Amino acid sequence: MKAVALTHYLPIDHPESLLDVELPTPTPGPHDLLVKVEAIAVNPVDTKVRSPKDKVENEPKILGWDAVGTVVGIGTDVSLFQVGDAVFYAGDITRQGCNSEYQVVDERIVGHKPKTLSVSEAAALPLTAITAWESLFERLGVETPPMIKQRKTILIIGGAGGVGSIAIQLAAKVAGLHVIATASRTESAAWCRELGAHDIVNHHQDLASQVQALGYVFIDYVLILNNTDQHTPAAVKLVAPQGAICSIVENDGLLDIAPLKNKSARFCWEMMFTRAMYQTDDMIQQHYLLNEIARLVDQGILRTTLNETLSPINATNLKQAHAALEAGSTIGKIVLQGF
Repeated sequence: MKAVALTHYLPIDHPESLLDVELPTPTPGPHDLLVKVEAIAVNPVDTKVRSPKDKVENEPKILGWDAVGTVVGIGTDVSLFQVGDAVFYAGDITRQGCNSEYQVVDERIVGHKPKTLSVSEAAALPLTAITAWESLFERLGVETPPMIKQRKTILIIGGAGGVGSIAIQLAAKVAGLHVIATASRTESAAWCRELGAHDIVNHHQDLASQVQALGYVFIDYVLILNNTDQHTPAAVKLVAPQGAICSIVENDGLLDIAPLKNKSARFCWEMMFTRAMYQTDDMIQQHYLLNEIARLVDQGILRTTLNETLSPINATNLKQAHAALEAGSTIGKIVLQGF
C-alpha cells in the first residue's frame, strides 16, 4: 500500500522529513477494523511527533490522527461495524497513523461518518471533536442541559484553531454557554463569530483586562488551547470560584495554580489519546461520542471546520500542511484527500 512515513525526525523543510513509501497492508487484530483511507486531516500533534530529535526508526513510522474511510475488513471480535461502513476516527497514537491507503484501528474509538458531509468535510472533525467534547463535558464538567438556569460563561483561548473551532460550536450550540473566544486577526475573529462566539478578545494582549472590560469579573470555565505557560496566569485570575480550567497543551515551566485553592477551583488536562493509550475500561465512550458528533452534524447543529483541502495524499502535500501548522496562523483544519 502507499503511505507517507518517516525514519528520521527532521525539520519539515528537509527533503527526507516525510517520504512516500510502499508498505504491506496491515492485518486487523480481534477488535480492529481494516479501513481503506479516503481523507485525512493534519493536527499539531503530527508536527510535534515529527519534530527534530535524535531518534531513528528501524521501520517506517506513519503519522496521522484524523481519517475518514470505508471498512474493508474486520477482526474476529468486532461487533460495532461491518464491511462497507463509512467511518471517521482519530485513532491511537501508540499505533501506526492514518497517512496510508489502509489502516487498522480499534472499533471502540471509531464512529459512523456523518451522512451529510463529504469525506473531506468529515475528516476535519474526529480528533478536534473528541478533544473539545472531552474537555468541555468530561474534564470541565459543563452540564448539558444546564442544571442551573443562569447562563454560564467560557473563555476559549485559541478559538480559530482546530479544537477551538469545534469547541466554540459545542459550547454555544450544545451547552448554551456564553462564549468568549480569543483571536488576534480580523479573519480569525470573523471565523470565531461565524461559529458562534459571542465576544472576541485578543490573546496577544492582556486577557484579564479585556474580559473584565466586557463586564465579567469571573468566568465559569477557561479552556486553554495554546501556550499554557503564557495564559495560565490570566486563567487563574479570571476563573470563577468553584470554576474550572482545562488545558490541552503541555507546559514548559512550573504553573502557579496556588491561587485556585481559595476559589475551590480546579485545573485539569485533556488528552484525547488517553483512553486508547491505557486501554481504559471506558474506551468505547469515544465510539459513542463520535456517533453523537455525527448526529449533531447531520441535524445541522454542528458544522465542519474544514478550511483547506489538498490532493492527493502524498509527502509533498503533507509537508505543505505541516509547514502551515508550524507557522501558527491556520484557521480551522487542513485536509488531504485521495491517494
